[in-house]
Amino acid sequence: MKKLSLLTACLMFSAGVLAAAADQISVDKPYVRLLPPGVQTTGAFMVIRNAGDKDVKLVKADNPASRVTELHTHLNEGGIMKMRPVAAIEIKAKGEALLQPGGLHIMLIDLKVPLKEGDVVPITLGFDDGSSKKLDAKVLRAAPEAAMSHHHH
Repeated sequence: MKKLSLLTACLMFSAGVLAAAADQISVDKPYVRLLPPGVQTTGAFMVIRNAGDKDVKLVKADNPASRVTELHTHLNEGGIMKMRPVAAIEIKAKGEALLQPGGLHIMLIDLKVPLKEGDVVPITLGFDDGSSKKLDAKVLRAAPEAAMSHHHH
């Protein structure tokens, strides 16, 4: 019995130590922006929180609605705002990354079919340790109020 308890304790400890990055991540208010008919590219926005003790990097995203999915940011280059792909989006330990219009976001490029308001786009987030997290992002005309009124503390 004592050996079984020790084995159980070891397994529980190793499960905690080996927890995947995705297990520490939660996502709030994910949505995909509805764009006018004919536009083949849109963005996905959300708040990604990291409850873990280690920084985590979002290194990729995927979805079945577009042919290409990239991580992007907006940069001011010579007074002109431009979108640029980024290799990763860091989510600090006990922190969060805000993906919002005009900042970091996920680009859905070359949509396979036009998106309609209320559609749900399944998105898979991939992290630097190889773990992943799936979420559903609703297609909305405007940003959910809670995500955009979010403040850092």
